[in-house]
Amino acid sequence: MKTRFREGIANGSKMLLALALFMALCITNASAQTVPDSLAKIKADSLAARRIATGTKVGIAGLNHDHIHLILNEYRQGNVNIVGIAEPDKKLWQKFGKLYNLPDSLFFEDLKTMCIKRKPIIVLGYNAVAKHIDIVETCAPMGISVMVEKPLAATLDQAKRMEFLALKYYIKLLTNYETTWYASVQNAYNTVRADSIGTIRKMVFHDGHQGPREIGCSEDFLSWLTDPELNGAGALNDFGCYGADMMTWLMQGQRPIAVTAIARHYKPSVYPKVEDDATIIVEYPNATGMIEASWNWPFGIKDMEIFGAKGYIHTFDKDSLEIKLNNTVRSFKAPALISPADAPVPYFTAALKNPLKSRNDRSSLKYNMIVMQILDAAKRSIKEGKRIVL
Repeated sequence: MKTRFREGIANGSKMLLALALFMALCITNASAQTVPDSLAKIKADSLAARRIATGTKVGIAGLNHDHIHLILNEYRQGNVNIVGIAEPDKKLWQKFGKLYNLPDSLFFEDLKTMCIKRKPIIVLGYNAVAKHIDIVETCAPMGISVMVEKPLAATLDQAKRMEFLALKYYIKLLTNYETTWYASVQNAYNTVRADSIGTIRKMVFHDGHQGPREIGCSEDFLSWLTDPELNGAGALNDFGCYGADMMTWLMQGQRPIAVTAIARHYKPSVYPKVEDDATIIVEYPNATGMIEASWNWPFGIKDMEIFGAKGYIHTFDKDSLEIKLNNTVRSFKAPALISPADAPVPYFTAALKNPLKSRNDRSSLKYNMIVMQILDAAKRSIKEGKRIVL
């Protein structure tokens, strides 16, 4: 009787062990399957977003901004559906038509005619910053949403008029920054939002290069970029806007309490009309930001440092960053961004479908109105030689 009892216990144990192993195997297989399934879904969603964006009818306003090469290269690769280009200078028609094999039928002398005939869903602005307002004046009453190259406007007054038109006619008005598509910057933001480094205490932004003439920008671009009326300033507007934009994003749209700035004119013979170097200090109730914008760096630079109460983040370029936490330093390349968060047209297309999702980010009108307030205060600080309280 005892022997049979022992055999029953042994057999029961074996069955329980087998059942446990089977369940563990099922859980392992399920977990192993979940990861590829999740990745597959992410990839599928990304491809779907890209396909939807490829069908979006895009209009172009202006060809005298050198960033135009980026979108035209996307067009050449079949990633963007450009239905019309408005540009008054026919020399630029010939230049870009030859470079990117653009049909003559794409070109129009004025924006309104192009919009009426080609009916774009969105218009991307590649003209002088002071002319951004003209795009919105034309497109807003027609219900066409607009994305302009950074900064939003040349002056705060222009920005206020653009904001009024966007709100009146219910269009999206976005601003395109190169750093918006940097995986390193997005990773840094996610780390801050996860409270890994604690409350932000200090932010430092270095943006610029050796100078637009020094790096070979086109004469059409330089003609307005170095003009105080058409660009709104020199290096201060050109590169100061990057730091102001990312700072506003990191601070969740909090308005600064004061701005102090200085400007330098190191190369008056090259840039006689505008400053070529600016330093802007932005004060928040519990944090400080410093923007160093220059056409005098010995190399091209767009990096960002964030100091928190518990740690530190440094983004070096579009991919690489370093995080220091608890005396442990981790340097790595951020995972690549996926569509629609990786390029202007997919992002814009997604923003039209879900306006609330893009209301509080780097491209948003809400945040870029704060950017314009920071830049305006910086110019006033330089002119008046004092700290400007907002």
